[in-house]
Amino acid sequence: MRCRWALACATLLIGFAPPANAQNQSTCSDMNMHSGGMMRLMAQMQPKVFIQQIEHHAASGTSAEPNSTPTPMVMTMKGEWMLMFHANAFLVDTQQTSPRGGDELFSTNWLMPMAEREWGPGQLTLRAMFSLEPATVTGERYPLLFQQGETAYGVPIADGQHPHDFFMELAALYDLHLGDRGLVSFYLAPVGDPAIGPTAYPHRTSAAENPVGTLGHHQEDSTHIAGDVVTLGATYGIARIEASGFHGREPDEHRWNIDQGKMDSWATRLTVQPGKSWSGQFSYARITSPEALFPDEDQERMTASVMYNRKVAHGNLASTAIWGRTRSIEDSAKENSYLLESTLQFKERNYAWLRLENAGRTNELLLGEHPLPPGFREEPLTHVQAYTFGYDRDVKFLPNVSTATGAQVSAYGVGHPLQPVYGSNPIAVQVFIRIRVKSKQD
Repeated sequence: MRCRWALACATLLIGFAPPANAQNQSTCSDMNMHSGGMMRLMAQMQPKVFIQQIEHHAASGTSAEPNSTPTPMVMTMKGEWMLMFHANAFLVDTQQTSPRGGDELFSTNWLMPMAEREWGPGQLTLRAMFSLEPATVTGERYPLLFQQGETAYGVPIADGQHPHDFFMELAALYDLHLGDRGLVSFYLAPVGDPAIGPTAYPHRTSAAENPVGTLGHHQEDSTHIAGDVVTLGATYGIARIEASGFHGREPDEHRWNIDQGKMDSWATRLTVQPGKSWSGQFSYARITSPEALFPDEDQERMTASVMYNRKVAHGNLASTAIWGRTRSIEDSAKENSYLLESTLQFKERNYAWLRLENAGRTNELLLGEHPLPPGFREEPLTHVQAYTFGYDRDVKFLPNVSTATGAQVSAYGVGHPLQPVYGSNPIAVQVFIRIRVKSKQD
């Protein structure tokens, strides 16, 4: 326990102290701009049109949030390069009722350094994303009632959310303007996020204060860590179309390495940004052999989402609605999930949020974390509902970071086939500390 505390606390502190000159150079008036191209890069720090939002590259992969979405970061100039840094970490204690519930202290976290510059006729972006969850989430998962997805050492992970890989993303992006309203974009990543789904939950502003994963993760955005990703995108005005190739197998239990393989899966996504406050997408993917326990099963995935963001007095309101569906190509079995989440920042230092989910579960959940019996066939079983409400408040603790203490509670609606195992009304509570890099103006 003492070792786990040390790892979690180290995660909360690592990387959150930018160079002293960085905060002094984080606005246009403070920076020494070397060219007109650098001025254009600075304009993207709060995008006004869709093309600027794309070149901003602050979301996961090549996904987009509404133009008005705030992006906490620190930034500085180094020659012709603009250097940026984002980071977010939670130290969480979770307590759950139900015979299948668990209690644990853990940390969820990620950090993202990024560099941009003019290169030839376009803009080059180099971006990495890392997580220390392989060290700060023990036992290959943290407790999350009714969660399904991925495996560890030949056994399905049940009632738990797997940690993210240390290498969440290593990517190069290149954007080339075609007139005032057109843009062609290229994304290359040995590990990255193909064009499937909305911005993944760890990076959505509407989920920024919630320390745990979504029950619909594996129907909505689980491909945000995939191997050998290549994406081509074309944008005109308010619309963007993308196509991706990638390796379909989900990450394994070896979380410190990069999982790679042949490019055997593909996806396409249409994104529309009708104004600064709205963003919508529809995506379709064919994924080859995503699950290690069912290597002969390919999947089809469809997602649709709408995001809304609006500045409010002394705060911000961010909301997301998502539908995701995974269908087995082998037997046409389908799992659907639905999510509505919203986070309100008010009076500058206060945050309140909700997350409402209705997620399809399969009969694999009844087995728990045990090897599958011979001849087992996974089939849709029922839906579960999760109703989560939370609050946190920023406190002055460390310079250059936003530090908050908070809590959230989740109540569950349990389908009849699962009630003998879980009970009728399980509850989960998380108490946490959150720290996040913040902009100088925040």
